[in-house]
Amino acid sequence: MSETGDDAGTDGPSATSTADETDAPGATETADDTRPDETEGEDHYAFWADEVADAVEARDPEEPIVIKGGISPSGVPHLGNVNEIMRGYFVAEVLRERGWEVRQVFTTDDRDPLRKLPRKLADLDGKIVDLGDVNAGALGKNLGHAYTEIPDPFGCCDSYGEHFSTLIAESAELLDAPIDVVSTTELYESGRMDDVVEHVLANQDRAREVLSAYQDKVDEDYVPFNPFCSECGKVTETVTAVDVDAREVDYRCTDIEAGNRTIEGCGHEGTATFREGKLPWRFEWPAQWQVLGVDFEPFGKDHAEGSWPSGVDIAENVLDIEPPEPMVYEWFTLDGDPFSSSEGNIVLVHDVLETLEPEVLRYFFAKDPNKARDFSIERLDQLVDEFDRVERLYYDEESGTEREERRADRVYPFLSSLADVPPAALAASDAFDVSDESEAATLAADFDRNDPEDRRRRREFVDGEFANRVRLPYTFAAVLGMFDDEDARAATARKEGHVADDDPEWAVDDAFGRVALASEWADRTDNEYNYTVSRTELPEVSVDEATAAALDDLADFVAEGRDGEAIQGEIYETAKRHDVEIGDFFGVGYRLFFDEDEGPQLGYFLGDLDREFVVERLRRER
Repeated sequence: MSETGDDAGTDGPSATSTADETDAPGATETADDTRPDETEGEDHYAFWADEVADAVEARDPEEPIVIKGGISPSGVPHLGNVNEIMRGYFVAEVLRERGWEVRQVFTTDDRDPLRKLPRKLADLDGKIVDLGDVNAGALGKNLGHAYTEIPDPFGCCDSYGEHFSTLIAESAELLDAPIDVVSTTELYESGRMDDVVEHVLANQDRAREVLSAYQDKVDEDYVPFNPFCSECGKVTETVTAVDVDAREVDYRCTDIEAGNRTIEGCGHEGTATFREGKLPWRFEWPAQWQVLGVDFEPFGKDHAEGSWPSGVDIAENVLDIEPPEPMVYEWFTLDGDPFSSSEGNIVLVHDVLETLEPEVLRYFFAKDPNKARDFSIERLDQLVDEFDRVERLYYDEESGTEREERRADRVYPFLSSLADVPPAALAASDAFDVSDESEAATLAADFDRNDPEDRRRRREFVDGEFANRVRLPYTFAAVLGMFDDEDARAATARKEGHVADDDPEWAVDDAFGRVALASEWADRTDNEYNYTVSRTELPEVSVDEATAAALDDLADFVAEGRDGEAIQGEIYETAKRHDVEIGDFFGVGYRLFFDEDEGPQLGYFLGDLDREFVVERLRRER
């Protein structure tokens, strides 16, 4: 459970948390998600989701198995919040593989009151904006009101709560993780919460006794229900009488505390039904387990020592139900710092998928949830390289350790989605009975994860036609993105051996889609690939006789097939031999290739380009 209600944690790990440093390429074995099984004395689980699925099955659940997550719409639903959706997704996929029907639900606790103004918001396209860029008054005038009673500051949805719920649903859809978004407001207003609210209030003495072990504010006047004032609309915590039979409470609208501020009540005294209020969060969470029949729920470590123990106690000793199977996951950071809506250190799924493929992002979430990790925009190339290696291990195109190969074989099939695959690839596969790309696109849209036959055919496709896929290395794709000539991109990829003549057309077209992604990454991070190489026209560069001779010598050196490191060193040596100032020589190189006075480390960059072009450009021939 992500940030939630009264007991909302921070947006990310504490400042003392450290990201797992084993995620870099070359350290894949130590980042492996296999775990030692003490009973068998060997690595039994190649994938953490198998271990969780075993625990869920041990509960002897009824179908459909219900996997839940949840969030309070208190800020932008960033990538850290999606952690909860994706942890549940992988457990759901394992259970479906075992033949179970699974329903994955995600509650938006939009019945919660707005307690403070967020500094950042996001529109439905995932664009992050400052509070001042929208109708902030829609929020500022509604502190203490339920999110579904607050006008949408963007003016596009019926309420702020609906706007937020739409964003979280879009995030899941972009990753093809099928969830049913459940509005907590709808649960109350439809009457689905009536029975559990009645039970809690009929046993309020017991409820107080249980909760008092976890919260100091619980006294003899505490009533576990928060009505909404019919006069001002704010939530209130002061219940003066309870009529269980009539399913009503009397209340007085008093002040509520919100962090270090007070939201004033209007003093109105009135009566509210069970559908005109809400349970406090500590009771609402286990109440959701009962109403939705939850079998498994992952949640962040902020809830492990507070909300979860009280939820279990309330479930067992107030509601008389069995709590779901839990899983605590570690937070991850964003470029080394905690996710924080208030500080603006956030990124949405919408943003990330402009820089890498959905299957790569799914891979990030497939890693061991017990390890803190850093999602680094600066180092996305390392994440993509790691995914590409897992993919090559799966298709036996590369060898690894036994553990690495076992993990790749187990995890990789869960990373693929037909929604990501070119329709031409589906049409070319024997796994599907489709005659053209239009039918293939419909097939992908209609894919049913709970249908064993659909899942069998998807696996047949992954192991069959999709084995012909082509992947351009991410940084190489970034280099190609510098070219102003698409034909030159294709020619370079073929010369460097990344594309072969017998590769299917769909695979080649799909591979070059990574060029746009890597180019966007280069632009956002302004790294060494954020330049344009003019290949169609030779920049006008005037050089003296000594510099011309030095360039010709360097061209001869590159023509011998030297790598970037060697070329970088030779630039210095060539300049010295011809008595050319080092800075001036580099400047000429930058103008020849970028038509600018500066650029990345020139030798390493030239080593990434196709040799023939580099040699001809150094000789000023094209």
